[in-house]
Amino acid sequence: MSATLAADIEKAPPAKPVKKEPVMKDTIPLWLAVAITVAISLPFGTYLGKFNFSLWISFICWAEYFALGANPKALKIIFPAFAASSIWTGFMIWLIHPFHGLPSLFAPGDLSVQVAFFVGVSIMVYCMKFFKTFQVGSLAYFNGMSMTLAVIFTGSTPKLDFVAAHPQSATFVAALWCIAMGWFGAILGWLNVVILFPKEVKE
Repeated sequence: MSATLAADIEKAPPAKPVKKEPVMKDTIPLWLAVAITVAISLPFGTYLGKFNFSLWISFICWAEYFALGANPKALKIIFPAFAASSIWTGFMIWLIHPFHGLPSLFAPGDLSVQVAFFVGVSIMVYCMKFFKTFQVGSLAYFNGMSMTLAVIFTGSTPKLDFVAAHPQSATFVAALWCIAMGWFGAILGWLNVVILFPKEVKE
C-alpha cells in the first residue's frame, strides 16, 4: 500500500452507522382488523337512504392504499390522482354531447362516443408525463377513470332532484360522488392499519 493511499484512508471520515428500521409487530391480527373496518363501513352503505355510500368504490380504494405502501404517504398520492382522473372522466363523458352530430356506424351515437373517448383518454394519459403523482399513482389514476365510468353507467349516485332537472350535470355529479367514495375508501385503508396497533419489537 502506498503512503499516499494510506494517508487518504486515515483522512477519510468514519463511516456512519447504518440505521436499522424498527421491527414492528401488530397487536391485532390483520384478519380481525379488516373485519372491524368492514363493520365500521357498512352503516354508511345501509342507513343513509338515498345517500347510501357506494362501498364497492371505497373497497377498491382501500386496496389501493395497501398497494401503495399502506402508510399515510399513500393518501398524498391517491387523493389527487384519483380525483383528477374522476373529474376528467366526467368531462370526457360530457364531451360526447358536442359530437352528437357525427354519423353512426353500427349503433346510434357510437361514433360520438368513440371520438370523445379517444380525445379524452389521449389527453389523460399524455398528462401523466408532467405529473409524478400520476405516474407513481397510476393505479389510482386509472381506477378513477374506470370507477367513474362504472358509477355513470350503473347510476350509482344519489337520486337528486337537481340532476333530474339538469341531466347534463349527471356526469359531474357522478365524478364528485366517485371521488368522495374513493377518498372514504383510502381513509378506511388508513384506519385498517391504525387499528392493527403496531408496536416496535425491542431486540
